[in-house]
Amino acid sequence: MKAFALSGWALLPLRGFLGFTFCFAGLQKLANPNFFRSSDPAGIYAQMLAAIRVSPLHSVLSHLVRYSTPIGVLIALGELAVGLGVLAGLWTRVAAVGGVLLSLTLFLTVSFHSTPYYTGADIVFVFAWLPLVLAGSGGVLSLDATIAERARAVHSQGSIPPVTVPFSIVQRVCGHYEADRCQAMHGDPCDPGPCPYLHDARDEATVATQRRLGELTRREIVLGGAATAALGAAGLAAAGAAAGLGRAVGGTKPEASPVSLTPPRTPEHSTTTTVAPTGSGAATATTAAPPPGIAIGAAKDVPVGGSAHFTDPNTQSPSLVIQLKRNSFLAYDAVCPHAGCTVGYLASQQIIACPCHGSEFNPDNGDVIQGPAPRGLRRLEIAEGPNGDLYVAD
Repeated sequence: MKAFALSGWALLPLRGFLGFTFCFAGLQKLANPNFFRSSDPAGIYAQMLAAIRVSPLHSVLSHLVRYSTPIGVLIALGELAVGLGVLAGLWTRVAAVGGVLLSLTLFLTVSFHSTPYYTGADIVFVFAWLPLVLAGSGGVLSLDATIAERARAVHSQGSIPPVTVPFSIVQRVCGHYEADRCQAMHGDPCDPGPCPYLHDARDEATVATQRRLGELTRREIVLGGAATAALGAAGLAAAGAAAGLGRAVGGTKPEASPVSLTPPRTPEHSTTTTVAPTGSGAATATTAAPPPGIAIGAAKDVPVGGSAHFTDPNTQSPSLVIQLKRNSFLAYDAVCPHAGCTVGYLASQQIIACPCHGSEFNPDNGDVIQGPAPRGLRRLEIAEGPNGDLYVAD
């Protein structure tokens, strides 16, 4: 019992960190309406699109990406539920299993190809949850322990300390013990496991003990269910408050609201010829042909010195176009090669940065300025057409 309590105190800092982190992560997602917008480059939709390229579960993600918003809500509420359960020490092992599943899912979808592998936080969280799966709360500062003590108190049992009986005592009082042999077991070596003396003593209390344990178990389930309902109500109230507050203040915003290009609805422009009416003497006018590739949107929607996000029509990956100087456009695949997060351009610092692990890239050529990204961003060929649209080479 002392060792068990000691393990509970030893795991308390880990419980606090994991519980707070998951509560914060869930509330942060719920408070940020941009997280659920498909047009936001840091939202759940863009993250799932990027994960399709690097995840071993890409075939599953490709079918789930259309449900990105409900999946994002489910992840946020799941993180909040796991965090509250671990902090309160209520159904701690169940909450820890939920933490393992969430962390493992994020590892397989987001950080599977993190290089080196230890720079991806998700795999660390998977193993950080395992001690709580094995030991639970350890009976320290937890509702699980409080409920168990309350149930025992109702049945006037109090705590159940373990009683250690030295085997030497069993040898002295047992009438069948002789020369390290048990006569009741036909002279077999004396062994505490199958000892008839201990076995008989245990049998006498078996029925009564099982009855009491059954009553305790039922009462613990009732009390645990009530505590779970109360904690769940508190969690939903916190989630609703975070979501409402986030929408009231506009959510978490980057240094500038992200711009997303809208592909033109008109068919691809081609060379056209306009012929003047007969007899007018006017010359034939021919419009210039657009550059090769697929139109992704209007060049005027990309601010000078700023950027805009678009979906590469060739790969369906999140991509980034930057207008560093007027009429000078550069485009890159916006998927960070480190862990698959979607990068963005920070105009104030004139760098392309990954919001997940801090990798930085040169906007002039996409090269790595600061890791942990192992390589630069893939550059896309882009050009402005005579009609004012931007075209990405296919």
